[in-house]
Amino acid sequence: MSTALTRTGTTTANGSPADTTAATAPKKRSQFSPWGVVAWVAALGFFFPVFWMVLTAFKQETDAYTDPPKLLFTPTLDQFKAVFESGLGTAVLNSVFATAVSTALVLLLGVPAAFALSLRPVKGTKDALFFFISTKMLPAVAAIVPLYVIINNIGLLDNIWALIIMYTAMNLPIAVWMMRSFFLEVPGELLEAASMDGASLWTSVREVILPLVSPGIAATALICVIFSWNEFFFAVNLTAVQAQTVPVFLVGFITGEGLYWARLSAAATMAALPVILAGWFAQNKLVRGLSFGAIK
Repeated sequence: MSTALTRTGTTTANGSPADTTAATAPKKRSQFSPWGVVAWVAALGFFFPVFWMVLTAFKQETDAYTDPPKLLFTPTLDQFKAVFESGLGTAVLNSVFATAVSTALVLLLGVPAAFALSLRPVKGTKDALFFFISTKMLPAVAAIVPLYVIINNIGLLDNIWALIIMYTAMNLPIAVWMMRSFFLEVPGELLEAASMDGASLWTSVREVILPLVSPGIAATALICVIFSWNEFFFAVNLTAVQAQTVPVFLVGFITGEGLYWARLSAAATMAALPVILAGWFAQNKLVRGLSFGAIK
């Protein structure tokens, strides 16, 4: 034949190597995606109210309440100073204490319950799970009157421990269901192998199971923190004066007379900052926990 086949490792008729790079190299796909643009637009749309709240917090009241909105202004920290002088520190301490203690109690009670309902199921597991989630079906407003009477009779009205009890009961069903889904992704053979090696049940759970589900525990804890920190209904009805939390404190800036937009924005920024920072530092654990078991 007068010519050679132009494949990899072959030569042309004059003996020179055949150049097949252009034919065999994969074509680069365009990086542009319309869905990416849609995602960015949606993300900016969700973020814009937060950005505007932070921007308004650095304005004077006369600059915050204008039509059209005033974009060029002299930044000031007067609103943050006024918020701290109004008693924000006490409300933050109450919220931190109620959130931390209730979240610790939820994990202390929810993790063993989820373990028992997943890796070591008992008779009536489905009934127990339904009972847990059914407590979330009752509207809070329908139960506030008997709860108010009970808390008043036991002497916990306007006491931070009343909120701790309510937040624990509120978040416990969610924690049990979340942690059960994480425990179900752990192979039961791990417990059997640890038992054959002579490890006790507590040692197996502490050394084998809990390290595997630690991202799920972190995700569950963060969700409980967010729900407890943002809770308003029970806080405003049960502890509105001496043990008020941050959401109740924010309502005090809404008045019938005068301007309050800048100061309310400053207070809302300070109230949202702890949860945002917690989510920022725990984002890796949160993503791993929420996607735990999604990919085999």
